[in-house]
Amino acid sequence: MTKTISINPITRIEGHAKITLHLNDSGTVEQAFFHTTQFRGFEKICEGRPYYEMPALMARSCGICPVAHLIAGAKACDEILAVKIPRPAMILRRLMNYAQIVQSHALCFFYLSSPDFVFGFDGDPAIRNIAGLAAKDPQLARDGIRLRQFGQQIIELLGGKRIHPSWIVPGGVSEPLSREHRDEIFGKLPEMKAIAVRTLQTFKPVLQSYAAEIETFGNFPSLFMGLVDEKGELEHYDGKLRMVDSVGNVIVHGLDPAQYGEIIGEAVEPWTFMKFPYYKPMGYPAGMYRVGPQARLNVVTRCGTPLADAELEEYRAFCGRPALSAYHNHWARLIEILFCIERLERKLADDSILDKHVRAGAAANSLDGIGVAEAPRGTIIHHYHVDDQGVMQWANMIIATGHNNLAMNRSILQVARGFVDGSRLTEGMLNRVEAVIRAYDPCLSCSTHAVGKMPLRVELYTPDRALADTLVRDDA
Repeated sequence: MTKTISINPITRIEGHAKITLHLNDSGTVEQAFFHTTQFRGFEKICEGRPYYEMPALMARSCGICPVAHLIAGAKACDEILAVKIPRPAMILRRLMNYAQIVQSHALCFFYLSSPDFVFGFDGDPAIRNIAGLAAKDPQLARDGIRLRQFGQQIIELLGGKRIHPSWIVPGGVSEPLSREHRDEIFGKLPEMKAIAVRTLQTFKPVLQSYAAEIETFGNFPSLFMGLVDEKGELEHYDGKLRMVDSVGNVIVHGLDPAQYGEIIGEAVEPWTFMKFPYYKPMGYPAGMYRVGPQARLNVVTRCGTPLADAELEEYRAFCGRPALSAYHNHWARLIEILFCIERLERKLADDSILDKHVRAGAAANSLDGIGVAEAPRGTIIHHYHVDDQGVMQWANMIIATGHNNLAMNRSILQVARGFVDGSRLTEGMLNRVEAVIRAYDPCLSCSTHAVGKMPLRVELYTPDRALADTLVRDDA
């Protein structure tokens, strides 16, 4: 007899989704599916719009990481213009991307995931949230708030507002950085670096308590992909695509991101709105690969900053190289926060970023543009095609969460088989199924958060679709 367990909605992620678990006669999980239940349609919305609207328009697809979409969109438009943007503009775009990674990683680690580390996966759901965290560990909660505030303030100082700034434009950025704002950001860096180091020192000992989760949270062979610079170091704005296999062999190196179509195919399934990118030479679904913090640390030779490189060495000694468990995304996020702060420190010390020449002007000179950047959750690809008047004919977006879609489904299946007992539904089991998804920090619509609330509905169906049992958790 087959039964189906549905977890709907998934909590403490950005967006709406549900999970269904399908049991066989013996009560063992046979299949697991991660359903994205919302349709946004941005690739169709842009058709007929002038190309120069694309960065700001496509950034509306995300309220958490609009900067990554701004960058990818603007880089695609740079190609349509066929211009080389001024160096100060390129550095300023990088600064905003570093800020976004800091604030988004802080949101994921401190607000969404740390309640599990502090209270345990079997902890009381009534307090297993950011409010409970603030009561239990005020310093950790304050650190998370300060890091996120810092990232958001940089975005505001550069772009005029924290959400959906239109400052990154085709050809560069719209306004230069003032000395006053540079100094304001620079003055906060020591405090932020201290927070990042303190959090790493707090988190690493905690790992010893979660060996079972490390073993089962998406711990399987896969490919990993990310951008690297010419030295093979960590790169979030530019660079080339690198892909490694499950034992660390480099199988794609130095690929121009504009050639993404040579290695990435896209498949669809009838039960979800999210598509399934895959590595073409291995076919679908065997060509499963992962992107994001863990993947980036797996593909790089090193980070390229002193403190982050020291942490990377320790990370690889503990997690392996490549690190396979999706659980290690949490540690990787903290290393990336530290890396971004170190990079901000280095870039802001260079007075050339105060140069007033920050935008190159031109008309549309090319019919195609491809922009690629690293968002907090992984690689984002924007591909635009315009007519000879610069009007959008079609667009293709492959976002980070999409790259991870195959791996997220596989991860849910692994966790469910490890923790789900078909005869009994428990809070800890459900939380672990959700938590493996949170490890990837999926951004489904980037607009919905359930901070302080844990709406959850579990339904158990018989083979003839009769509702056999229901477990509801309304709030915490």
